[in-house]
Amino acid sequence: MYRFDRKRLSVLAAALLLGASALYGADATISRTYANGKKVIDGGVTYPVKNGMTGPYRVNTQKATFAHYRAATPNEIKAWDIDVMPDGTGLPEGKGTVEEGEELYEAKCASCHADFGAGGDGYPALAAGNAYEGHETLTHQRTTPDKDGPIRVFGTYWPYASTLWWYIKTGMPHNAPLSLSDDEVYALSAYILALNEIKIDGEELDDEYELDREKFMKIVMPNKDGFVPKIGEPNGVENVRKFLNDPSNLGVGKRCMKGCEPGKKLVRIQTEINDFIPPMSIKRDLPKPTKGEAKADPGKPIYEKTCAICHDSGAAGAPIFKDKEAWEPVIAQGMETVYKNALQGKGAMPPKGGNMNLSDDELKAAVDYMVQHSK
Repeated sequence: MYRFDRKRLSVLAAALLLGASALYGADATISRTYANGKKVIDGGVTYPVKNGMTGPYRVNTQKATFAHYRAATPNEIKAWDIDVMPDGTGLPEGKGTVEEGEELYEAKCASCHADFGAGGDGYPALAAGNAYEGHETLTHQRTTPDKDGPIRVFGTYWPYASTLWWYIKTGMPHNAPLSLSDDEVYALSAYILALNEIKIDGEELDDEYELDREKFMKIVMPNKDGFVPKIGEPNGVENVRKFLNDPSNLGVGKRCMKGCEPGKKLVRIQTEINDFIPPMSIKRDLPKPTKGEAKADPGKPIYEKTCAICHDSGAAGAPIFKDKEAWEPVIAQGMETVYKNALQGKGAMPPKGGNMNLSDDELKAAVDYMVQHSK
């Protein structure tokens, strides 16, 4: 996130607290999650369990056991441990020139990111001229329709170049991630840095400039100090934990729908974007069902809302909808058992599929719908 007005986040904090207050009352106590004796780094919270529910969700007291696992081997851990950190941890040796990077870019990247990293067709731009000048636009606000907004591309916005190297290495090209050698990644990084007119140790990156690990560590991005809280320092983790667990940085910590800050007016949108083509619909009503839909199986909408998330994909071992072979042993248990398991939960499936607002009859209708279409 770019630098922000902390007080304006009070509405967000209020919205987060509203769900718990609705269940436990306005004076509900929300306890912060702890990890290893410290508050969680993201400032997250846990809600107390009351009447078998935490927030709007039923607590599943069943304990599932898993026997099909083994400890990862050192080589498996090493294969996945490929992060590149701002301090250089994980950055391998290698080298590549801007010119080599340009050739690679045209062969593997330009088809999506366009010439010179201009982006388009849904693919992000990688550069927008001089990053040092573009960085200054990050304070721009669109107060009038014709005013330019912030330029958020790699050079102007990202605080560290380490993420560029890591993302190219692990995620690009999109159709063949992890296919580039370390030297090729250095070459592509050099080219993208050159497109953004980034200087390294005061030196401009011409075609012959060769980027290696030592030079990469000297890169200072224009927006290095533009993020709150700061994460790239030796005590960065503690900085984040301290910042996000201080309620004054996120809001007042209580519901607030009006009169939140006495004497101050709410900040409203000054220039509304409404020239959509085609025009954006503002209707909020649902379409009227056709005659055929009106007579549809009553269990269908319940299935689609509550059950499909697992039974469409087979997640957590759920028998896939319309898979006769998968459903055969389930149906063979008898419908009373199938109903019981659905109502009370079984294995990884929580009672009523996690939707405790359903009546028993509604859930049975969803079960009937699945069974009827899976025979």
